[in-house]
Amino acid sequence: MSSFAWGLIGPGRIAHRFAEVVQQRPGMHLHAVQGRDAGRAQAFAAQWARAGRPVPQVAADVAALLADPAVDGVYIATPHAQHAQAIEACLQAGKAVLCEKPLVATLPQAQRVVALARERGVFLMEALWTRFLPAVAAARAWLDAGEIGAVQHVQSSFCFAAPYEPDSRIWNPALAGGALLDLGVYNLAMSRWALEPAPGRCPPLARLHVDGALAPTGVDRRVAGSLVFDGGAVAQFVCAVDGQGENALSIQGERGCIRLAEPFWGATQATLQRHGQPPVLLQRPHEINGFEGEIDEAVRCVRAGLPESPTMPLDETLALAGWMQEIRRRLGVRYPFD
Repeated sequence: MSSFAWGLIGPGRIAHRFAEVVQQRPGMHLHAVQGRDAGRAQAFAAQWARAGRPVPQVAADVAALLADPAVDGVYIATPHAQHAQAIEACLQAGKAVLCEKPLVATLPQAQRVVALARERGVFLMEALWTRFLPAVAAARAWLDAGEIGAVQHVQSSFCFAAPYEPDSRIWNPALAGGALLDLGVYNLAMSRWALEPAPGRCPPLARLHVDGALAPTGVDRRVAGSLVFDGGAVAQFVCAVDGQGENALSIQGERGCIRLAEPFWGATQATLQRHGQPPVLLQRPHEINGFEGEIDEAVRCVRAGLPESPTMPLDETLALAGWMQEIRRRLGVRYPFD
């Protein structure tokens, strides 16, 4: 592949960040855009046309995009409830997939798309960009070097106040709305990351306690959870769409603490505080907008013939989907397609 040609399904707000990276990164380009609103897709493609790169095309529908032999991989940025259908269509067509978090809305959907990807040997990755940030890599190096000793406690918050609009993506159960899937996936993913000696090897969960508050539409507007793992480590989190939070993540160990400052999911700095020593602060700004790490990883894996990312493996996605399914069950949050 002289230049990795990306197709894009769902030209919404988050997709602009993807396009910004792809249209600057060497060795890749935005080849085709598909959306339910043809005018919006056309405007998106025109906005991201760049000199020296092929002009992005607009596909009439998903089938047309997937039938294009030039497409090397597809980025999916539709609302959560629509992810599974788009992923399955891409995998059936043999197209590599990078899909926005959460990969899908339910555990059965996750099991189905992961089984299909593995059966067909096609690359699939959940786009959890936080795992690929330079500041997170710096924190990982501290953890691996034993700078704070064994991890005992992880604490995080991801809370903001969203206007209550019952039909919007955040509040509508038909679109898999709620704080947990939209925000809490970051809390849970980074709690696992902090406790893992290697991706996908989080200690078994011993106990889970969760509380929350529901919106009039029935989705979760606030979730607070405490997870206790074999060995005694504890992860506590809160996510919400009804108010602000500290929005940082701290990892407490036997000999100190590592902190990712607000916003932890897009961290640009990490602080190491060892007992009795001055803090060490590392600044690691985004090269473009923070999405470059996950996009580079997807292209690297596809070019290397890898069916999944060793940094964000599919078993990790399945574990996250299982946790979120159980939390929703305990809160009484149901989607029409459950």
